[in-house]
Amino acid sequence: MTATRKYVVFFVALLVASVVGIAAAQPTEVTVRVLSRGGGFLGAPAGGAEVTLRDARTGELLARGMTEGSPGDIERIMGAASGRDGRIATEETARFSTSLDLQRPRLVEVTAIGPMGEEQAANRATATQWIVPGHHLTGGDGWVIEIPGLAVAIDSAPTALTLNDEPAGVDVRASITMMCGCPIEPGGRWDADDFHLAVLVYRDGERLREQPLSYAGEPSRFGTRVEVTEPGAYELVVYAHQPDTGNTGVDRVAFVAESDQAALDPVAAAMARCGMKSTQAADDGTGAVAADGL
Repeated sequence: MTATRKYVVFFVALLVASVVGIAAAQPTEVTVRVLSRGGGFLGAPAGGAEVTLRDARTGELLARGMTEGSPGDIERIMGAASGRDGRIATEETARFSTSLDLQRPRLVEVTAIGPMGEEQAANRATATQWIVPGHHLTGGDGWVIEIPGLAVAIDSAPTALTLNDEPAGVDVRASITMMCGCPIEPGGRWDADDFHLAVLVYRDGERLREQPLSYAGEPSRFGTRVEVTEPGAYELVVYAHQPDTGNTGVDRVAFVAESDQAALDPVAAAMARCGMKSTQAADDGTGAVAADGL
């Protein structure tokens, strides 16, 4: 057999093997749902969750998308009658569905990130599972991934503050929900009394105090007034903790408080930050500034 004929036979065999391999691949349906720990599923109210499927051994990307749908039937999800093995999802419950063309069993890794509507609060959860060609992973609730945490977002706080002879008050307002976007409120399904809600106050990196947050009159809205008495670089850290589940969420904001004198005299303010005292020279027509410690 000539060398040319050998090459032709080789490429024909390779092509046949490729075609047979493609033909042997079986569509395999996969449904993934992302559940907020102690809450509902991550769907439209939470901005959904990003779901990624990869081959756990090679890292090959198999599918990626967003969960879409409702948080589900909350009474069914939270009700004791559902039990650990009972189905809690309905047809409207948020999910990500895809079809994988598989030729052989694969160990698949799923990664869920959410809620995407509150990216500063988003957490990541990962799990692995074998998937066999032609054996769909859609039964029951599908592949359910649990996301822990609470979604905390500061709605209002200053970026700068000027102090005079009287202490200044800073109003801090935050939205706090379950990761599914489900509301937290006094006497509700997620009772505010079952959560520890507070703000930590720091000045120049040192912790000053912790203040509790109070219900602000609307579902999932909480706030307090932080008193600021001294200049400095402040950081406010709002956090929420649910002792029964361990769910925790955090958001933070920073601002600078300056005395009214420093605000009027930017040169003095800059020098004060460097630890120097300054006095404004008498106007001699040159605009010169005299500074102690130089």
